[in-house]
Amino acid sequence: MIKDKKFDWIVLIVGVLTLFLTFVFINGEKFGLQSASRNPGYEDRLFDKTMVHEIDIQIDEKDWANILENALDEEYHRANILVDGELFRDVGIRTKGNNSLRLTDRYGHKRFSLKIEMDHYGFNHYYGLDKFSLDSSFQDNSYLKSYLTYDMMEFLDVPSPLTSYTWVKVNGEDWGLFLAIEEPEEAFAQRNFGKDYGQLYKPGYRSLEDENEDVALRYIDDDPVSYPGIFDNAKFKTTKADEKRVVEALRVLSTGEDLESVINVDEVLRFFVAQVFVVNLDSYLGRTGHNYFLYEEDGMISMLPWDYNLAFGTYSLGMPNPINDAELYVNYPIDTPASGEIMLKRPLYHNLMLVDEHYRQYHEYFDYFITNYFENGYFEDLVAEVTKMISPYVEKDPTAFILHEDYLTGVETIKNFSILRSQSIRKQLNGEIPSNIRGQAEDNSNFIDASSVWLPDMGEIVDLKDE
Repeated sequence: MIKDKKFDWIVLIVGVLTLFLTFVFINGEKFGLQSASRNPGYEDRLFDKTMVHEIDIQIDEKDWANILENALDEEYHRANILVDGELFRDVGIRTKGNNSLRLTDRYGHKRFSLKIEMDHYGFNHYYGLDKFSLDSSFQDNSYLKSYLTYDMMEFLDVPSPLTSYTWVKVNGEDWGLFLAIEEPEEAFAQRNFGKDYGQLYKPGYRSLEDENEDVALRYIDDDPVSYPGIFDNAKFKTTKADEKRVVEALRVLSTGEDLESVINVDEVLRFFVAQVFVVNLDSYLGRTGHNYFLYEEDGMISMLPWDYNLAFGTYSLGMPNPINDAELYVNYPIDTPASGEIMLKRPLYHNLMLVDEHYRQYHEYFDYFITNYFENGYFEDLVAEVTKMISPYVEKDPTAFILHEDYLTGVETIKNFSILRSQSIRKQLNGEIPSNIRGQAEDNSNFIDASSVWLPDMGEIVDLKDE
């Protein structure tokens, strides 16, 4: 009798365990469990680029009001989200951004970029995805700056965040068209580098007055404490060995010798091709030297793309005395894409270009990019396809910073800017236009005429005042 009771309990436990394992097997992707032989599920779901997705943020009205009224606090609040009709509970949501957040708030807008952290309140994933953002297209009338730049990076096989256009609702009410962007964290690292991925950092400058040598990837000394801009912004828990490898890579980089032993040269060159093309001065090649991710694995470092709302020559449009010189940026030199003062302090670019072999490879990648992305019609087809897909959503966007007609003008402007820039770079590669600042100062006779391009049409701060 006792044996029968034990047997019954064993059968019951086995049955419950079987049901549990069956449930996990069927729903495992929702909880972040992925088959080693498959791509993460989120790649073909939320980041399917062929459609405009829908996300409904279901949140307590008081919490949503708190997010909007205290946006600068960037505090997480609990919410549920419906992603293309599928419910995910207890995720974290907050505002995000730097100047974009501050200026959106200052001018009385409520269209903030948002960060969605799936596992903020527990073990929760969207088919393996831990975090993504909803970009508001701040200072981007075309809704294309980030989308196109990440597409260019992907085209050049640079590990890049996935993106897709998403119609956002809040408690069932339309909120607007946003660009969903995969955040570079654990899911991103595993998708791009495998389960044994390395370390990921998002270097950030302390202030514009600070030298920020570490963010510029300049070697200071052997003490990791001297590099707070890097190690204080690690995405994963680091060890002393991790920090030592990065410092050693920077030391070797500073010498300009044996760079291949510490730099993923091929990937970095491809990164800089797209980075230089889009003339993003709010970046490593700009004054601040930030807005990139640093990836390190086995002592090798590389640079990954991030933040392009001020690309395509529009960085100065947020300044007190903006430079609206399209001809300057359309013809911006590909070999010295910043002043000498900045170039000398950006060793990951400058020291690579001092090596003849890497310089030639950089030009070869530019030739490949211009030929296959622009000269064969791919770019124009892409812009036409995306515009056709999202234009109806922009037209009905209740929180848009601009009117639909401004959006259409923005699309034509970024398209024309990019085509003219590709033509200038082709001439730079052929030697018809100088490819450095000094040469262009001496001879601009063959510059591509960019008088048809008005940079502010891509978006500037003044747009925020015309709500």
